[in-house]
Amino acid sequence: MSAADPAAGKALFQANCASCHNVHKKLTGPALAGVEGRWADKKLLHAWIKNSQKVLATGDKYANDLYLAYNKTAMTSFESFTDADIDNILAYVADEEKKGAAGPKVEGTATAAAADDSSSNSLIFGIVTLILAVVAIILMQINSNLHKLAADKTGDKVPEPVPFYRNKAYIALVIVILFMVGGYFTIQGAIGLGRQQDYMPEQPIFYSHKVHAGINQINCLYCHSSAEKGKVAMIPSENVCMNCHKAINEYTGPDLFTAEGKKVNGTAEIHKLYDAIGWDASAQKYTKPGKPIEWVKIHNLPDHVYFNHSQHVVAGKVQCQTCHGPIQEMDEVHQFADLSMGWCVNCHRTTKVQFADNKYYSIFEKLHEDIKNKKIDSVTVEMVGGTECQKCHY
Repeated sequence: MSAADPAAGKALFQANCASCHNVHKKLTGPALAGVEGRWADKKLLHAWIKNSQKVLATGDKYANDLYLAYNKTAMTSFESFTDADIDNILAYVADEEKKGAAGPKVEGTATAAAADDSSSNSLIFGIVTLILAVVAIILMQINSNLHKLAADKTGDKVPEPVPFYRNKAYIALVIVILFMVGGYFTIQGAIGLGRQQDYMPEQPIFYSHKVHAGINQINCLYCHSSAEKGKVAMIPSENVCMNCHKAINEYTGPDLFTAEGKKVNGTAEIHKLYDAIGWDASAQKYTKPGKPIEWVKIHNLPDHVYFNHSQHVVAGKVQCQTCHGPIQEMDEVHQFADLSMGWCVNCHRTTKVQFADNKYYSIFEKLHEDIKNKKIDSVTVEMVGGTECQKCHY
């Protein structure tokens, strides 16, 4: 009989078992460390892995107790596995058990480094500006003293200078500057009413898009499924979160930090989700009524503005990052664009639509004809009515 191969067992384990089992901790199923010692008969363990329901039907006490302990969750059958395959998996489990549960740690974060960079740049610019201002004042004083020395040498009488606060030209200039600066800020303030670019509220649970959409490559539409089907992108229900977090109850990724630099305990944040939905991670079942998580809305448009996600995502083929920025790099989401009318209109004027092979635009026969006759090479949103008032203001 040939020795079991842990490397072959690792490949089989990751492809078939890792979604429900971990060697060192309990997920949907029990931790597998020491699994061979828990079964009295290795043949019975093989039979359990191949078809657990057949073993339960024999009335085996350990098998039935295990089934009840995990809320009668049926284990997937692997009847295609040979005994050699199962021995390879068990060899891999034994090998991992010897190594222990410790894993590599990732030190530091790009966000913290970027924040340090930005603040050190601001400090340098501030110091340089202060030095230049001091040099300018010194040069002005030197120039004034040289004029005075030259006048004394030639015997010319130097008139007493008019104080700054009594000089009419200076007073008029200051009034004009103040008027222009005040007008600029007043206009900018009025234009910006209701806008909240860079708005980043604190959420009840620290949810990192960088971890989910960036590191783990979860598609945006998995959570925000209505973005391609309806007007709003939808905040996913807690049940969507639990599709993964029934099995993932511990955070083991890179260190997490708030915008203020405070370190976040990722595992504690997962357990906030469990508390909200009433999930008991130890018992692997819901033990109390759930309550809604009060997420704070970030992106808001005025009530008189019509915006349809599905039209942009499906017909326009617009990527999420166009409006939401590099969302896959954000630990805490903030509003990337100002979402002003000018910002939207400029986008509509310059953005080309996927016009060919897109049934949404089949009614624009003249534009299709112009493309065919090479009169135009592309179509922008503006050309299909994207800057008409009634398009967004209904």
